[in-house]
Amino acid sequence: MKKLLVTALLIPIISFSQSKEELHYFKSKDSLVGVKDKAGKIIVPAEFKVFSYLKDGDPVEGATILFDGSKEGEKTEKNAWGYVYDKNGKFLYQPFLYDNGADYFSEGLRRLVKNGKVGFADRNGKIVIEAEHDFAFPFNYGYAAFCDGCDWEKTNDEHRSIVGGKWGVMDVKGQTVQPLAKPNKEDVEINGKYYPNPFQYNEKEKNILQFFQKQKKKLSDLYYVNFYEKLSEKEKNLFFEIVERPKENFPYYQVNTYNDRKKDLDMLYRFKFLVSEDGKTFYAIEDFNEKKIPFEQWLQEEIKNAEDFQKEHPDNPNKFINK
Repeated sequence: MKKLLVTALLIPIISFSQSKEELHYFKSKDSLVGVKDKAGKIIVPAEFKVFSYLKDGDPVEGATILFDGSKEGEKTEKNAWGYVYDKNGKFLYQPFLYDNGADYFSEGLRRLVKNGKVGFADRNGKIVIEAEHDFAFPFNYGYAAFCDGCDWEKTNDEHRSIVGGKWGVMDVKGQTVQPLAKPNKEDVEINGKYYPNPFQYNEKEKNILQFFQKQKKKLSDLYYVNFYEKLSEKEKNLFFEIVERPKENFPYYQVNTYNDRKKDLDMLYRFKFLVSEDGKTFYAIEDFNEKKIPFEQWLQEEIKNAEDFQKEHPDNPNKFINK
């Protein structure tokens, strides 16, 4: 019986809306939450028990409306959490439950649940992969592992594992991809099998990635400075890939960083970057609240943090030397 441990992390949802619509959450007398526009027109009635630190009048961030909680009088669907609406008040989908909240976006896609099955939606609320599988992991390096006929098994109070079922791998279009019989070094390993490198770039995109490639050694040393196991240069090799391209409400290229095995470094915001649509302005994603800062400012902060760490831990085996 195959078991895969699902680590429970509470990760906020990343969104970068440029929408000009001014919507805000409001609370009724019985503390149920809805959404109004600037003129006070109700877009979504106050029907939701929201368990985050949402205050009356807080703005709606992102291209969609997320109610991070349950709907009054409605039975919660298994493995679902919250509700997503468009800015006209139309219900779109329920996000997949990840730890104590709605699933995060990974490579521009978030898991959703419908009739007990798992699919994926993009930042604008469009369902791009229909809910057809019993479980799916978030996307990593252009692919997501999924299973059919599997089920959850609780291992302790903080973790659940997936057991049984037939496993496969899908691409960002939701199509099942077969493993390669003769992989090469460009391909990506998933659960012991290899799949074709999914990334292809035009000249503009190659130039964007070259910006990061030129600084790969420095970025690698910064990331691994606090690892207490000595790593070889091969083990510290990083890959940079464009995982999102400019679209409505998201005028950026997003560049993610992967380790030597082409795994996302930590599924959080660190070492994830945004590049303007013209390919000339570079940012880093700084925190859980989607704040972006100029790349050079971020780099200087990372250098200072690394140097401070080494002063406090002079025995660290993976040295950072600022050249």
